[in-house]
Amino acid sequence: MMTSDSVQQDMFTVLHGQPAPVVTRWTYTATDPFAVTLAVRTRQDRWVEWLVARDLVVDALSGPAGYGDIRMSPQLVQGYDIVEIEIRSTDGRAVLEVDRDLLRHFVDSSAELVPLGEESAVLDLDRVIEQITQSCEG
Repeated sequence: MMTSDSVQQDMFTVLHGQPAPVVTRWTYTATDPFAVTLAVRTRQDRWVEWLVARDLVVDALSGPAGYGDIRMSPQLVQGYDIVEIEIRSTDGRAVLEVDRDLLRHFVDSSAELVPLGEESAVLDLDRVIEQITQSCEG
């Protein structure tokens, strides 16, 4: 789904070692041009979200990317062209596998909103500073 300022795409994702796929929701908004929200639907029908740098997702389409809590890399697994996503937290780790073409389509759609490399041009830095300042005053 694409609106004038956001892109959202649901994808079936394989949780490594599990037979049933899980649903992930990828969201990009022009108001936060450097970030992508990756949400994973749990069995209880709630969403767990991670904020990921858009550059990390773009880089992961062609090679290993990321460090720390989220790492991504393209893989060929049993003939399927995927991006493997490793998410770590204090509670453990999960490895997800998403179709690389679907992820590329999402990235291409986000680039229609804000071209890659043009994120700074659409970021209202004064507004961001004002929001931070106001949150510190309260």
